Amino acid sequence: TVNQAGAIGAAGATLMAGYRLRRGERGALAPMLLAIIALTAIGIIVNIFNVNLRKIYTSSDVLGIGLAIIASAMLTIALFWSGWRTLKIENTMKSAIEGTTKITSLVFIILLGAVMLTAAFRAFGGEELVRGFLQELPGGFWGQFTIVMLIIFALGFFLDFIEITVVVVPIVAPILLADPSANITAVWLGVMIALIIQTSFLTPPFGFTLFYLRGVAPASVNTLDIYKGVFPFIAIQLLTLGIVGAYPGLVNYIPNRILLLSDQAPPATNPRLQYCLENYVSQKFDENGQVIRQAIAQVRLLDLSSLPTDRRDNLMAGFGKAANIFTIMGDIQKYESEVKKAAITYRPLHKKVRELERNARRIGKKIAKLDVEISRAGGVVSEEVAQKARFQRLELSARRDALLAQIPIEWKAAQKEFSSIQQREYKSRLAYRRNADDAYGSVADLLAAIRSSKKLSAAKADLLVLEQLMQSAQSAEISKRIISIGSALGGIKGMREIRKSLNMARRALRATQLKRRLAQKSISRSITLVEEEIVWREQAAIEILPTLKVYEAAIAGTIGLRGQSRLPKTVAIEVAGCSARPRDISLDF
Repeated sequence: TVNQAGAIGAAGATLMAGYRLRRGERGALAPMLLAIIALTAIGIIVNIFNVNLRKIYTSSDVLGIGLAIIASAMLTIALFWSGWRTLKIENTMKSAIEGTTKITSLVFIILLGAVMLTAAFRAFGGEELVRGFLQELPGGFWGQFTIVMLIIFALGFFLDFIEITVVVVPIVAPILLADPSANITAVWLGVMIALIIQTSFLTPPFGFTLFYLRGVAPASVNTLDIYKGVFPFIAIQLLTLGIVGAYPGLVNYIPNRILLLSDQAPPATNPRLQYCLENYVSQKFDENGQVIRQAIAQVRLLDLSSLPTDRRDNLMAGFGKAANIFTIMGDIQKYESEVKKAAITYRPLHKKVRELERNARRIGKKIAKLDVEISRAGGVVSEEVAQKARFQRLELSARRDALLAQIPIEWKAAQKEFSSIQQREYKSRLAYRRNADDAYGSVADLLAAIRSSKKLSAAKADLLVLEQLMQSAQSAEISKRIISIGSALGGIKGMREIRKSLNMARRALRATQLKRRLAQKSISRSITLVEEEIVWREQAAIEILPTLKVYEAAIAGTIGLRGQSRLPKTVAIEVAGCSARPRDISLDF
């Protein structure tokens, strides 16, 4: 983030200042060397160990955290050491803070003025005027975008980037991003604006960069030479601008990849990832579909008689849904192809109708304002002004009706037909997601249940101890143990009956001696239920688990992707590349 980048810059400047203020003296490099050693150690530790404080599972993780703390402490000492030098030598820290405060105050004054100007501009309807002006331009989104870029380019001759960023961009960016035909991201738009501002700063005769260069160039270099020398760089800037405009994925890919590979990556069920995720699965089906089909066929031959009835039925249903996914994916490809084919003839009609409706709505807003004036006739508005408003209203109404009359007769039928094709694709995608979740979820639940056998064995031992304590221990102590055992079982699915029985025992402890016997029976019943759960889990671990693990590994990278806590690295890279290329969704509106 911006704050993190600023902190890194400040830390680096402090370390360098600490060295330069003592350059030539003994120990001048000590803080710098200590920081380099600490940073190197942190880099090695991060690549070898898991240093996430929220995911400490093994002794190796604890060791990694400990080493990271030591290395971080070394870096902190180096920073404070250098900071102390800047504080005590030549008032360096004081002068740096004063200069920073002055610049920051200046920037904030500009920001406050810009925010006030933008707020006033919007309050008086300026944003609506800009939107109306841009929407009346020919060429759709690209016409609007070109005009905005030219305006920003011209403003770059006279305004600094801060003023342009906080005054102009908040007005035009929402208008451009709200256009359904744009299919752009805010990141791409920001990069394009930054490039055009940078190009403007290089362009004679007003470019800020040229004046900066003039200020530091020797007297032998005249201004005309600077103007001549800058043109190759302007050409490079314009070429870059054209490339980024033609290929938005160049801008979007890196942010998407960083996000999908970070610890804060969105889950695999995130709606924004589904289209690209389904394309990835479809590609893998084409490459390895036969292997996945064989894994499904093999696992359906398993003898599941050792499983409880509900789990057996759930698992068999999941196998069936996994087999159906190939048919559903074929439907997705078929309907997607139909949508693309239908869009060829539907797009020109859609564009024409939406433009007519947009112009009609614009006229409708003017009519609404005239209606307000007419309603105030004889009061705030004079009769003469009201009469003029009536004539204007009649004229505008006629123009609006004429526009709406230009909508082709076949529009409604074409829209209905195209929407039905889109709906078939949308429903097939929903069907895929439901089937994939059920297919992988049933397997994942069973694997988790089988692997929880050790936890159940530990719970059984605790219950046996609790059964013995029922004869002598106090009710308060027994109640605490019951709560502890219930909490341990809370992380295991399918423990509802056992926990219910434990809760009955805890409630019975608060009553008479007769009820205490009921608590003993509830504890005994809990032990019996736990033993039953352990039996089928241990048997399944022998008979089913090996084949089930092979099946889970076979579908985890395709059908089971939505069930993963986060996307695997290879999949995340593929999805980042796909989502970097904007989809055309203009026909959805």
